[in-house]
Amino acid sequence: MLDQDILSQVKTIFASLETDITFLFSGDALMDKTKEMLEFITEVASCSPHLKVEMADGIGGIPQFCIYKGGTPTGITFRCIPGGHEFTSLLLAVLNADGKGKNLPDEATARRIRSLKGEIELTVFVSLECTNCPDAVQALNVMALCNPNLTVTTVDGSLDPQEAERRHVQSVPTVFSGEEIVHVGKSSLGELLGELEDRFGSEPEEGGATEIKADLLIVGGGPAGTAAAIYSARKGLDVAVVAGAIGGQVRETSGIENLISSGDTTGMELAGDLRGNLEKNNVKIYDQRVVEDVILTQKDKEIKTKGGEVFKARQVIIATGAGWRRMNVPGEAEYIGRGVAFCAHCDGPFFAGKDVAVVGGGNSGIEAAIDLSGICRKVTVFEFLDTLKADPVLVEKAEAIPNIEILTSCAVQKVFGDGAKVTGLEVRDRKTEVDSVYDVAGVFVQIGLTPNSAVFASQVEVTQRGEIVVDDCCRTKTEGVYAAGDVTTVPYKQIVVAIGEGAKAALSAFADRMRY
Repeated sequence: MLDQDILSQVKTIFASLETDITFLFSGDALMDKTKEMLEFITEVASCSPHLKVEMADGIGGIPQFCIYKGGTPTGITFRCIPGGHEFTSLLLAVLNADGKGKNLPDEATARRIRSLKGEIELTVFVSLECTNCPDAVQALNVMALCNPNLTVTTVDGSLDPQEAERRHVQSVPTVFSGEEIVHVGKSSLGELLGELEDRFGSEPEEGGATEIKADLLIVGGGPAGTAAAIYSARKGLDVAVVAGAIGGQVRETSGIENLISSGDTTGMELAGDLRGNLEKNNVKIYDQRVVEDVILTQKDKEIKTKGGEVFKARQVIIATGAGWRRMNVPGEAEYIGRGVAFCAHCDGPFFAGKDVAVVGGGNSGIEAAIDLSGICRKVTVFEFLDTLKADPVLVEKAEAIPNIEILTSCAVQKVFGDGAKVTGLEVRDRKTEVDSVYDVAGVFVQIGLTPNSAVFASQVEVTQRGEIVVDDCCRTKTEGVYAAGDVTTVPYKQIVVAIGEGAKAALSAFADRMRY
């Protein structure tokens, strides 16, 4: 199944293995995929003398394999043939089990994982074509390695379609605990860990609280936060970045073609470059963190994170970016992952041959409609304004596609469903005030971004939309506190703008520091 070039690369990757790793395989011998999966994992095992495949006794069903380390289960199971984007997830699972992976958490995060309460059995449904799924799979696998009471099974919905249909899976990745959805969509380890802490509770280990001091704290690890950190570090300051994930919202961008001097790149590649730049400049990185509380109005600022860490500095730059905006109408939250989606690329295939709606007529909405038109029977775009906000070239392309209908002056009122999945959408014509119901199987929400400012809102001035108010030099009205990028009032939410604003915030903070 794997060509010789790939096998040679895998042999090189596994050359450093020191621990014996076993793939315990099981599956119905009469299923076509059983032989294919066994062949696949046997080829992977041939890449190192420390890897082997064993057959589980008397176990049939959907084919799967569990990873054992030195005869002890790691809690990681793949009910899929982890090719495509999940091939890296398999390689990392093996390397991490041997303690040699590159995405293992720091001790503070590992301590939080170990502190999760109870026996936790998670199942994550993925598509091998999904670029967002590996982040969730790899994060959950890391948690299983850190906490012996937590197990993770990765399931390819196309390999086990009956189970996916029974659970009404219509978005990937979708993480279940038993029959309940824990998470839907792209996420980082820190975000997933926070959700598990909220759901299952935590019993912090003794001595877990840690106080970390720096000259300057930067909250957020996207383009703005990275630029601010690098400019500050080059001024000789001790800089700490506290973030959910380095790269931020950039990680969700598939293609980037307008970043000056870089040429074509992807969001994940850019995120990797940002981390490399931070490390090169000796910036202290505290990622996978969730900020729980802040104290910014006193001279010594404090940033408190889940797990008990307290970060202190005289100056703080807020660069937390923005997240997908929701419609906030009845039925939306209830049907996220069951028909309400935010990524046409990942979730579009679940609606093949069906009618769907796209809410939002900006570039992202029209691009989503164009992508979905090749999969779905009909795509209806609903735009709140009287005209579309998308670039004319995109609008012209969409209007030329026969199965795309574009409706303006529309306000979504409600998402309907049958308790298991979306069945329709109620939309009000803003000119006639008439409500209509559209029968759709899916609703793709593409209405822009919401600033990630909630935790700071009581400490700095924000607009009604939640944007942090800054002056021309990125200063807020709270002394010693600055903000940059998409979380602020600065117009044009673009990567290159965020980078410039981050640099400006750093220079302003340094200039003010000279006055202290």
